[in-house]
Amino acid sequence: MSRLIAVRVLQAVPVILIVSVLAFLLITLLPGDPAVVIAGDQASPEAIAAVRHNLGLDKPLIEQLGIWFIHLVQGNFGSSLMLNQSVLSAMGERLPVTLSLAALSILITLPVGIFAGVIAAYYRQTWVDTLVMTLALIGVSAPAFWIAILSILFFGVYLRWLPTSGYMPFLQNPALWLRSLVLPALILSLFQIGFLARMTRSAMLEALGQDFVRTARAKGLSEWKAVGKHAFRNALILIVTAIGILLSTAIGGSVVLEQVFALPGVGRLVVQGILARDYPLVQGVMLIYGFAFVLINLAVDLLYTLLDPRVRYD
Repeated sequence: MSRLIAVRVLQAVPVILIVSVLAFLLITLLPGDPAVVIAGDQASPEAIAAVRHNLGLDKPLIEQLGIWFIHLVQGNFGSSLMLNQSVLSAMGERLPVTLSLAALSILITLPVGIFAGVIAAYYRQTWVDTLVMTLALIGVSAPAFWIAILSILFFGVYLRWLPTSGYMPFLQNPALWLRSLVLPALILSLFQIGFLARMTRSAMLEALGQDFVRTARAKGLSEWKAVGKHAFRNALILIVTAIGILLSTAIGGSVVLEQVFALPGVGRLVVQGILARDYPLVQGVMLIYGFAFVLINLAVDLLYTLLDPRVRYD
C-alpha cells in the first residue's frame, strides 16, 4: 500500500506542474489590465505604470512564472488584490460554505443515485427501467441555473418555504444552516443523481450477466442476496469511479449555484476575482482546486485495492 501511495504521488507531480502553468497562463489571457482596474479608469499613465511595476506585471512572462513558482515552493499563494488579504486566508473563510454545499449534495446523491441505478438494472427493459433512465436523463441535461431560478421563484417567493439567498454557518444555527443549503444542494445533486444512476445501471447490468451471479442463484440464494451481495459488490469498482468524478464536480460545479443563491463560497469568490482581474486570487484558487482533484483521484485509486484485490498497479 505504501508503494502504491508513493507511485501515485509521484505520478501526480507532473499533473500539478501542468495545472500550475495552465493556471498562470490562462488568467493572463483574460482581457483587461489589472493595473488599470486597481488604479482606476481616471488614473494617469504614470500611476498605472507604477501599479504595474509594483505587481511585477512589467516583467517578462517567463520571469513572472518563475517568481510565482518560487513563491509556491515557499507556501506563498499570493495576496488578493481586491480583498487585501492572502489567498489562503480568503479561501479559508469561504471554503466551509463550498464544502458544506458539496457534502450535502453528495449525501443526497449517493443513496438515491445508487438505488435508482440498481432498480433500473434489475428491472431492465421494463417501464421501471424506462422511467428511471428518463428521469436520470432529465437530471443530467437540465441547466442548473434555470432550475435554480425556477426553484427560487416557487419555493422561496411563492411558497415561502425556503430562503432565496444567504448562508448561515452551521455552528451558529444548524437548522438555518440546513435551510440555507437544502435547495441549492438538491439542485446540485440532480445532475449527480442522473449520472450516478446511469453508471450504476451499466455496472450492475454487466455484473448481473456474469456466471457467478447465475451460480449464486443456482445454489438457492435469495434474489436480493444474489443481487446485493454478489452483483453489487463486483459493480462497486465502476461505481466508485463515478463517485470520484462526482466529488470533483460537486466542488467545482457549485460556482453557478453560489452565484444564483448568493452563497459566500469559493466559487463565487473566483467569479468576483475574474471580474476584478485579481490574478493572484484566481491563480491560487485554481491551483488549490487542482491539488484537491489530484487527492480525490488518489483516494479513488486506493479504494480500488480495498474493494478488489485483483487490481494491480505497475
